[in-house]
Amino acid sequence: MSPAEHGKTASSWLGAVLDVSRKTGILDPRWMYSIVQASRKHGTGLVTGFAAAASRHPHQVALIDERSQFTYKQVYERSLSIAHGLRDLGIHEGDQVGILIRNHAGFVEAMNAVAALGVNACLLNTGFAGPQLRTVVERENISAIIFDDEFEEAVATAPSSCSRILAWHEGQAGEASLSALAQHYSPRALPRPKRPGVATILTSGTTGTPKGARRSSSSSDAQSAIGVLEKLPLRVGQKALVSAPLFHSWGFTQLIMGSLLGHCFVLQRRFDPEKTLTALDQHSAELFAVVPVMLQRILSLDSNILDRFETSSLIGTLSSGSALPGELALRWMDRFGDNLYNFYGSTEAAQTSIATPSDLREAPGTAGQIPRGTTVRILDDKGQPVPRGEVGRIFVGNGNQFDEYTGGGRKEMADGLMSIGDLGWFDEKGRLFVGGRDDDMIVSGGENVFPREVEDLLSDRPDIHEAAVIGVPDPEFGQRLRGFVVMKAGESFDEEEMKSFVRERLARHKVPREIIHASELPRNQTGKVLKRVLRDWAPPE
Repeated sequence: MSPAEHGKTASSWLGAVLDVSRKTGILDPRWMYSIVQASRKHGTGLVTGFAAAASRHPHQVALIDERSQFTYKQVYERSLSIAHGLRDLGIHEGDQVGILIRNHAGFVEAMNAVAALGVNACLLNTGFAGPQLRTVVERENISAIIFDDEFEEAVATAPSSCSRILAWHEGQAGEASLSALAQHYSPRALPRPKRPGVATILTSGTTGTPKGARRSSSSSDAQSAIGVLEKLPLRVGQKALVSAPLFHSWGFTQLIMGSLLGHCFVLQRRFDPEKTLTALDQHSAELFAVVPVMLQRILSLDSNILDRFETSSLIGTLSSGSALPGELALRWMDRFGDNLYNFYGSTEAAQTSIATPSDLREAPGTAGQIPRGTTVRILDDKGQPVPRGEVGRIFVGNGNQFDEYTGGGRKEMADGLMSIGDLGWFDEKGRLFVGGRDDDMIVSGGENVFPREVEDLLSDRPDIHEAAVIGVPDPEFGQRLRGFVVMKAGESFDEEEMKSFVRERLARHKVPREIIHASELPRNQTGKVLKRVLRDWAPPE
C-alpha cells in the first residue's frame, strides 16, 4: 500500500506534533492547560473551546454578526445563562433539541448552552419546508426547537408538544427567546453532564430524504487533528469569516476547530457575494470558510466591483461541501492569490483528503492528499484494491467518523474502512481524484460512463456558468447521459455545437443525447446540485 493511501502513518509522530505546535500555537502549555480545565468542567463539545478561550483571553472578540460583537467571556457567560433558562423551560440532559438558526451569534450560544446541559442537538437545514421539517422532528424525537423567526411558518408544522425558543427575532419575542434567557438568568456554573451531548448532523439529501448522522462529541483523535492542522493554515487567534452554513458539517467544523484556537468569527446570516467581500475587507479576515458555489458567485461579480476590495490579509480560503472544479480553483487563485484549500470528506466519514494551493495548481480538480491519521483505499466491486490510476470505490478510515444513522445502520464497511459513496483514483504522486458518486456512474451500451468527466469539460468552457450531467434510462443502450447548462450573461446557447464540443474531446458514448438550457441549477443550502430534481425534469419536446 502506498504512503498516500496510509496517510503518512510512517512519519515521525513526535516531529509532527512539534511542527504543528510551532505553526499553530495550540500546544502552548498555558493554552493546553485552559483546554484541559474546560474539559473537566464541561466534558467535550463546542462549549469547551469557548470556555477555554474565555479563561485564557476573556476580552478577546469571539463573535461579530450583523447586530452584535461579543468577547469570549460574554459568549461563555451568555451561554451559561441560556443553559439555565433552557433547563427551567423543561429541557434536560439527554433530551433532543433542534437547532434551526442561520449564521449568527445565536447559533453559537444555543449550541454552547445545550452542550453545557448534556442535551443532544440536531442541526436542522434552514432550507427545510414545513412537511420536511415535521418529518425530521418526529423521526429524531425532537422535543424543542430553537429557531429564527423567519422559520416560524415551517416550525408551526411541528407537533404542538414541541417547545419553541426564538433565536434571531425582530421586535419583542417574550420570555422564550435566547436574548431574554441571557438577560434574566445568572451565568452560574453547571454540573458536568453525566454524558456529553451528541450532535446529529443531517446528510445533504441530494438523492433523497436527509439522514441523521449521529456523532458523539468525543469522536475525534489526536492523529486526525494533527493531520488536519498540518495541511490547513490555521493559527491561534485568527479572524475567520465563516460563510459556509453552520448547520452543515463544514461550517460546524469551523466552530469546533476555531474555538479551540481562539478565533474571532465573523458571521453573516445570508450569503451575498458583494457583502461578503466587504466583510473580508472590513475585518481583514485571514480565513474564509465557504462552499464552492460561493466562490463562483463572487467571481461572477464585475471586475470593477472586485477591484474595490482589499483581501491581501486572506491566507486560507477553506472550501468543502461539494465538488470544487479545477477551473474554478484556478480562477479564484489567479484573482485572490494562492490561498485556496479543498477539504474533501463527508458528513459520515469526516476528513478524507485535503488539497493545498500547490496541489490545485499542479493538478486542478484534485481532492488532494491523504492527511495523517486517515487511511484511504480504492477498491473494486469485490472489495479488492485496484492498481494506481484505475477507478474504484473510495473507502476511508479515521478517528472522526460518525457513530451511526439515527434511524439505525451505518455506511458500507470493508476491512474496517467506510465507503464514502464516491468513485475515485490516485495519480502517480498520491493525489486523490473523485469521479463522482458511485451510484451516478452509468453503463451505456456496455461502457462505464462517469457524468463528472463531462460536467468538468462543459464547465471549463468560457461561455458556460455551470453544468450538470446525469444518467437517464434509454431503451436501446440501457442508460444515456443528459446535460444541463447555465450560460453566462450575454452568451447564446447552441445545443448541437455543445454536443460537437464534447464529441471532439471525449469518446462517443460520453456525449449527452440532449443538453438542456437552464436558467439555474437546483441546489441545496450547501450548494450541492440536486440531481434527484434534475432526473424529474423532463426535457422540452
